[in-house]
Amino acid sequence: MKFFVDTADVSAISELNGLGMVDGVTTNPSLILKAGRDIREVTREICALVDGPVSAEVVATDSASMIQEGRSLAEIADNIAVKVPMTWDGLKACRTLADDGCMVNVTLCFSANQALLAAKAGASFISPFIGRLDDINLDGLDLIGDIRLVYDNYGFETEILAASIRSVNHIAECARIGADVATAPPGVIRKLVDHPLTDRGMESFLADWAKTGQNIVP
Repeated sequence: MKFFVDTADVSAISELNGLGMVDGVTTNPSLILKAGRDIREVTREICALVDGPVSAEVVATDSASMIQEGRSLAEIADNIAVKVPMTWDGLKACRTLADDGCMVNVTLCFSANQALLAAKAGASFISPFIGRLDDINLDGLDLIGDIRLVYDNYGFETEILAASIRSVNHIAECARIGADVATAPPGVIRKLVDHPLTDRGMESFLADWAKTGQNIVP
């Protein structure tokens, strides 16, 4: 499974990218606001840093304006994936931008029906929001499974980009179900390394090593 980093924080992306943990990046207006930088400037910097797709989101609500914004964003770098909302206008924009040769990420997906429409409209990625479904007492992971089944039934090449990930368990379950990509904040990706038995084992090994009085490096 690919890891995308859900942030516009260049330093956080750089750290994870150096470890080989970044297959792409997702941004949105809220993350751009948090970064406090010009959208084109920070997006260009991120695109130069990572080899994979970098999602940059349109803010228009009508298809003509989405297409205009999407084409402008796509000019920033070759690895831009234009992010559009899961609306009829968003699907119209998706179709046009995909026909232009742009990667398109259809976001705010909450049903398998929506994911089916996005795939037929030529989306490169569909972004089902797991955490937001959990927030209203629905199991967001069920949606990942439903989309996986539908896409496999018909051979759609649209990649399932699991979004709104809140925990390490979300990532593990997405990998088990078969999501192509998980996008998560840097802090959640870092937590994947944590396990109490690893910590306990390290403490034991280090305590025993201290008793030997030895040094590995002479």
